[in-house]
Amino acid sequence: MKFVVSVYLILCFASSIFIAMAIVQRTQHIFGGDEYYVRVINGFNDNSSLPLVIWCSSEEIDLGGRALQEHDEFSWIMRPNFWSSNYMKCTMKWDSTRKIFDAFEASRDIERCGLHRLCSWRVTQDGFYFSNDEINWRKDFIW
Repeated sequence: MKFVVSVYLILCFASSIFIAMAIVQRTQHIFGGDEYYVRVINGFNDNSSLPLVIWCSSEEIDLGGRALQEHDEFSWIMRPNFWSSNYMKCTMKWDSTRKIFDAFEASRDIERCGLHRLCSWRVTQDGFYFSNDEINWRKDFIW
């Protein structure tokens, strides 16, 4: 009887591990398991004396801050997966104006960033523009 119970417990444990691995594999398939290139570009026309300040972080990592002069950029790679928060928030500051926005959010951007997995933001005086090819820009929101 002890042998049967032992075999039963081993089979239950093994099947639990198999199910957990299948769930993780499916989740990685849903999230693509790929890299997404995220760029934030200073698109201001004339801010040579006043930089655009950016600071980006998530629950897992703090990318730190940068002072972007005209046409400078701040970029990084996102690797969405089951185990991380799958987003990156950035705080932008220009003069006395401040805005927090989601520079990358997996549930929103996996499809939107396109086949090349490029998620670009151009920040200008009148707002924040998104593009997945850096040719066609769409205004997402204002300051």
